[in-house]
Amino acid sequence: MAMLLAGAAVMLACAAAMTVLCSAADPYAFFDWNVGYIKAAPLGVEQQVISINGKFPGPVVNVTTNWNVVVNVLNSLDEPLLITWEGVQQRKNSWQDGVLGTNCPIPAGWNWTYQFQVKDQVGSFFYFPSINLQRASGGFGGFTINNREIIPVPFDTPHGDITLFIGDWFNKNHTDLRTELDQGKTLGVPDGVVINGKGPYRYNDTLVPAGIEYETINVQPGQTYRLRVHNVGIFTCLNFRIQSHNLLLAETEGSYTVQQNYTNLDIFVGQSYSFLVTMDQNASSDYYIVASARFVNGSKWDRVVGVAILHYSNSKGKASGPLPDPPNDFYDKTYSMNQARSIRWNVSASGARPNPQGSFRYGSINVTQVYVLKNKPPVLINGKLRATLNGISYSSPETPLRLADQYDKRGIYQLDFPTRPDAVSPKIATSIINGTYRGFMEIVFQNNDTRVQSYHLDGYSFFVVGMDYGEWTENSRGTYNKWDGVARSTIQVYPGAWTAILVSLDNVGTWNLRSEDLDSWYLGQETYISVVNPEGTNRTELPVPDNALYCGVLKDMQKPQSPHAQGSDSSSTIPTGSFFLLAVMMFWASLPDVNEVAFILFYLLFYQMLLTLVFGHSFMETDISIDRIPFRCLFFFVWLDGL
Repeated sequence: MAMLLAGAAVMLACAAAMTVLCSAADPYAFFDWNVGYIKAAPLGVEQQVISINGKFPGPVVNVTTNWNVVVNVLNSLDEPLLITWEGVQQRKNSWQDGVLGTNCPIPAGWNWTYQFQVKDQVGSFFYFPSINLQRASGGFGGFTINNREIIPVPFDTPHGDITLFIGDWFNKNHTDLRTELDQGKTLGVPDGVVINGKGPYRYNDTLVPAGIEYETINVQPGQTYRLRVHNVGIFTCLNFRIQSHNLLLAETEGSYTVQQNYTNLDIFVGQSYSFLVTMDQNASSDYYIVASARFVNGSKWDRVVGVAILHYSNSKGKASGPLPDPPNDFYDKTYSMNQARSIRWNVSASGARPNPQGSFRYGSINVTQVYVLKNKPPVLINGKLRATLNGISYSSPETPLRLADQYDKRGIYQLDFPTRPDAVSPKIATSIINGTYRGFMEIVFQNNDTRVQSYHLDGYSFFVVGMDYGEWTENSRGTYNKWDGVARSTIQVYPGAWTAILVSLDNVGTWNLRSEDLDSWYLGQETYISVVNPEGTNRTELPVPDNALYCGVLKDMQKPQSPHAQGSDSSSTIPTGSFFLLAVMMFWASLPDVNEVAFILFYLLFYQMLLTLVFGHSFMETDISIDRIPFRCLFFFVWLDGL
């Protein structure tokens, strides 16, 4: 027994050493997610929603710049699943982007492990299921990337950090909404707005039935909090405001902004903002937090309002009375556009690196490619209702584009996406953009639909340089902001208007460019930008991961996988405090009345904890791929198994 205990002590010392060796300079954060269905009633009607580890919304991923993130996703849905990471750039690593152009879906009952580094990024982002309209049923959560301690933040440390998910919501689940779109119908007016997966506070007895659970944000008087607000909805722009409180805008989608106060802000689908809110009121009662529909009319939209409660610790009563006023006209697009133009980049603040954000002089770079992308209202193509960009409705092939490139499979897609809209009949095609590596691309979104749209580009932040009404022309460049246009990844385009962005194509991979409105995206309003380094070096793109899933023409390469047990609600960061628990286990094993069977159990538990500590996985899991285990750690496990 003494010799075994001595061996255990050696193992403990080696565990401490190997934790440092295996994590190298940048820590790892591990997460096990079980994505499945639960019953919930956000608006008072019970329905099936998508949860993560039984939670709706899912957990917030809270990491720091340059950390490595490992997320083991178990698909407990009854259909395929992919998770994408809105705004997380996946530098050199589009393999982890979680969209159909780069990944085969995770089959029902299977699990797949994402592994990526949040390289040179800070800010507020979110994740969500990217296929089959699943985000309309949930599955979303926050993704916060903090500054390293050595990098200054352009404001004092807030007293607290609060994440809010706002979005329009239907009482039908995503499969019912999908069926309606497949039948050529529009989705109509949402049933309401949810905030953090909960319905509205009963501010109006007629519009809000009794018994609906609502969100309450508890705060301390006099303190300042950072509120990260994400519009994770389906297609509705929401005006966000807090009764009697100013919203000091500080960051959006990874860029620090010029700090200015707003009484309300329009947040479009897919967008994320950070506000600094000081609790400077007298707390005579609680205060309303409101997210209400914009650019709509008709009494049916009166119920599309989300209301949460801001509760001071010294509050003297419940909130009552009318909601804080929205902008004067729900359909006033000019007010909203002027508000959007006022959001500027803080060019003197450091970002993820210790240098000013504005040191990248984007206004002096020569544009090498120009794409004008025009959308129109959905049209019938081959008898199906479809949405288009430049007359093309994108069709996702069974084989992901990036995998097709990797294995030289021809004919999966065409690099012929038109640079300008033309008069040809709309068509369904797998047509993508051929981006020039290290080129500087100008993209103009022209919205000829009657509804506001928002567009997102994976893999990058782009500079928002201009927006206006009418048709974009070459002369429109004279109005561009070439100095402090904010860098972000999702931007709105007003109906009958255009928005121009500039993007530096320095991230090799295949990147999704899409409408963030779920119905437009589902009906084909997307494409991809292929960015290839002609030198073909691994220094600009990571190799295909060993655990890659294969489908389409590559399906024969897929190794079989049996359905797995349900994942646990767990996350860990290396280093951790697990050594204390290991020490307690060793003390227990040293007691004189512990028999050999009990010690064997101790040894197994120790082995389990050691694997979890060093790699974030248990010895029972079968999907640990060799690329996730640093080679120097293998020698340690050979020694351990020989004890």
